Amino acid sequence: MGEMITFTVDGTTGQGYLAAPPSGGGPAVIVLQEWWGLVDHIKDVVDRFAADGFIAFAPDLYHGVAASEPDTARKLLMELDLPTAGEEISKAARYLLSRQETSSLSVGVIGFCMGGSLSIWSATLTDDITRAIAFYPGASWERHAPNWAAYAGKAAQIHCSEGDGTSAAPGIQEANREIAAAGGTCELFDYPDTQHAFFNSDRHEVYHRDAAELSWSRAVEFLRGV
Repeated sequence: MGEMITFTVDGTTGQGYLAAPPSGGGPAVIVLQEWWGLVDHIKDVVDRFAADGFIAFAPDLYHGVAASEPDTARKLLMELDLPTAGEEISKAARYLLSRQETSSLSVGVIGFCMGGSLSIWSATLTDDITRAIAFYPGASWERHAPNWAAYAGKAAQIHCSEGDGTSAAPGIQEANREIAAAGGTCELFDYPDTQHAFFNSDRHEVYHRDAAELSWSRAVEFLRGV
């Protein structure tokens, strides 16, 4: 359904995977990759959003590189320059809002694992992003150093696996507390008997169909509010 594209914002280019709904237009959502990169699973998530009526885009934060085994993925994650990634996400939001087919006045962001942390963080970087969803984000915000005050009037949703410590994990509690203190809202959802990456249907050893379907329905409903 989608295709790889190159776009230009403020004189700089970005790349990623874009899909539009059958109707041609809809609200905008950015999909942020796991540490594997812009792999087929992430493209499938973009296509699913398009099928549900969204203009969906996944920026290629690794710039053409992807991993198939954990050691390489870990190396790519550690080498990711956060300021550059944040700028690319912010420009992707601006690009989506510039498209004639986009019906929303702001952009929602959803991410998984590494992308989950980036998603929550991205809402602190630009006013163009007003809703952020994280699936099993990282346990610490030290590297991102979010300006939580930027969550005033914004909303977040975090989906937590039992294997990661549920919503009681310190990093989840910190995000929930800081977002609320800033005047934003944060929903937390726990999924019993699940492991990290339970949404990833390509990871058969951890995929949990019931949790994946429930979390997807919650995410789509939440993002319709952008």
